[in-house]
This record gives sequence, C-alpha cells and structure tokens, in this order.
Amino acid sequence: MQLKERKPRPCPRAVAFVLKGYPRLSEAFIAQEIRALEARGLDIRLFSLRHPTGRYTHPVHQEIKAPVVYLPEYLYREPIRLWHAWRAARRRPGYGAAWRVWVHDLFRDPTPNRVRRFGQALVLVRELPSEVGHLHAHFLHTPASVTRYAARLTGLPWSCSAHAKDIWTIPDWEKREKLTDCQWAVTCTAFNFDHLRQLLTTPKRVELLYHGLDFARFPAPTSKRPRRDGSASGPPVVILSVGRAVEKKGYDDLLDALAALPPAFNWRFVHIGDGPLLARLKARAQTHGIAQRLSWLGAQPHDEVLRQYASADVFVLACRVARDGDRDGLPNVLMEAQSQGLACLSTDVSAIPELIEDGVTGLLTTPRDTTALSVALARLMADPEMRERLGEAGKRRVKERFSFDTGIDRLATSFRLALQETHA
Repeated sequence: MQLKERKPRPCPRAVAFVLKGYPRLSEAFIAQEIRALEARGLDIRLFSLRHPTGRYTHPVHQEIKAPVVYLPEYLYREPIRLWHAWRAARRRPGYGAAWRVWVHDLFRDPTPNRVRRFGQALVLVRELPSEVGHLHAHFLHTPASVTRYAARLTGLPWSCSAHAKDIWTIPDWEKREKLTDCQWAVTCTAFNFDHLRQLLTTPKRVELLYHGLDFARFPAPTSKRPRRDGSASGPPVVILSVGRAVEKKGYDDLLDALAALPPAFNWRFVHIGDGPLLARLKARAQTHGIAQRLSWLGAQPHDEVLRQYASADVFVLACRVARDGDRDGLPNVLMEAQSQGLACLSTDVSAIPELIEDGVTGLLTTPRDTTALSVALARLMADPEMRERLGEAGKRRVKERFSFDTGIDRLATSFRLALQETHA
C-alpha cells in the first residue's frame, strides 16, 4: 500500500492582526502602521471584530494589501460558521487550556461580550491561514481577549499594542494576565507605559513606542496664516477641533468656554467628527446662543481635514477623564495639527503634556476648568504673534520627538524575531 505523501507545513511567515474594527477613520494611525510594515516586507493578514460603519476611508486604506476577514460581530447571526469552528477547535490539543482561561475570565466578567470573544476566537482559529506564525492584537481589551484565546488554541505566540480606552476601561487583573501571557507588548505614551509596568513582575515585557506621524501624509503648509486677531472689524478667528463627540473629548466643556468668550470677539468654530453626543452638543450650542457661529462638518476624509488645518487659526481639544475611566492617550490629531504649524490648546490629562509643554509648544489648562479654557482661547485669538510662535515650536517638537519611521522599524524587527522563533 502506497502511503500518501504528507505536505509540509508552510513556513510561518505571516502575522495576523486582530482589530476591533476595520477600516476606521479614527484609527488612521493603525492603518499607517500596517501599510508601513508591509512596505518593510511584513506579510500581514487582518481579522476584524466589527464591520465598517463610516462613509469615508483614508487614502492609506486603499494602499494596504493585506486581506481582511470579518469575524462574526454577533454570534447568533452566523450559527453555522460558529458551529463548524467549534467542532474543529474541540479536536485541537490547546482547546482545554483555552476553555479554562475563558471560563476563569467569564466567572469574573459574566457578560455577553465575554461569550462573544470566545466564539470569535474559535472562528479566527478555524479560518487562520496556515502560514500565520504570530498573532497581534491592536488594543488590550476585546481584541486582546480574542487573540489570547486563539493563541491558547493554536499554540502560537501573540503580542499586543495598548493605546487608551483599552487600558483604562478594563480591570487591573485583566491587564496583568494578558500582559503576562503575551510574548511582548507596546504602548504609545509614557503615561500608559508607567501604569502597565507597575502591574508586572517582568516590566521589560512592555515597551514604549510612540505612534509618531507620517509626515509624507502631513506636508508642512507652504504659506503663512493670516494674522487675524478676533476684532469686530476684521475676519473671524477660526477655531478648529477634530474628534469624536464622546465624553472624554470634553466638547460640552469647550462649548461652555466658547460661550464665555468676550462678546466683542469675532470667531467661528469648526468641528470635524461623528459620535453619539453630536445632537446633544448642538442643542447645548443653541442654549448658549452661539449655534450660528458653529459648523459641524461630521466625519471627513483626509484631504478635507488637511484643508481645515490650513484654514484654521487655533486648534482646541478639551480632553478629560470620562466617568467610566476612559481617557485619551496622546491624541493623534494634536500631532497632526502641530505638524501644520497650528497653535494648539488642550488639557494636561493623560499623556498630552508629553507633546505639549504649556507656554512653549502650546497651551494647557486643567480638565473641566471652562473658565481657564475660555481665558486661554481669548489669549490665542487676540495674539497672532503668540499663535505663530507656539505653532512653530509645536511643529519642531513633533518633527524632533515623534518619528514615525523609528517606531515602525522597531516594530518590524520585533515581528521578524517572533516569526523566526516560531520557525525555530
């Protein structure tokens, strides 16, 4: 009897990225990272927990070559797919270990979300290409849960990128166990870095890696901004903000600060972004009597955002800690605005002071202090020389300290080493 020749397992040369949603306008930094890693020769496969919901994508999304698989967003909608995945998973040596980890998590977090993540992990494992030798989760909350269960099922190593909400809205036990279980992790601010290292007995497992900015996508403006000063006889000072209308962005505080500006000032406010609080914010603007000065543009593509940066005089983001603990890390839009030489005003929450030094590269106020925010806004509006000085200093700071290429080179090296260890 002639034995069938067994096909050799392909060399593990690819990395599977597990994302919460793809593509997303608000996560352009992830897309830029994926494209830059591809340009450095990394073979990437994308697995998304959610389908896209927005109208627009960034140009970088069209440049990404990696195929994307959408895992079941809700398990009850794809029962056959889930059934086949479960039957295949039960035959795997790692099924018992993955099951025990999940049950232990479920006991402490008995929610439908926790059940969904195990089901998504089962589908991920069944549909994972054989050439994948490493798993990587973007975000420490739900994507890392799916990735961790999948890693136990397959025996593959995994890593994680931790950012903002994913760090501050899950309990310490979950962060500690995930960071202990993964091969390595990176986070994008020193504020996050210090917090995560304190949770670990082996703190070297976590590395600080700023996102940085791809300056090729944010070319410096070629012309100087007009020297508008907010006087009644001149054109209005344009105040810009880019961000989702969610609690941690502090847009209700910003509207209160705008309403408190001296009546003699001539200004206009432009907001770019979507979000669940937009209707409430528009109603608040009506109550304040400033609605006619505000433009709500909604989510916009990259080129339009660049155009608005060029047209604005001041950029404002009134970040704060939300009631559930959610907060920004280091908002990329602040780096984007500074790359355009735009004077920035924000708050000293989380990692923002790592970018903005008060009075040197921008202005900072205390979160939720609407009086201080209004006073700082008035200073910037009335003083075009200050705006120019802060804008130029901010642009230099971004160029000097937030290099996109440096971080990507380090990430690419980490992934190559991980694949080599898998193959060894």
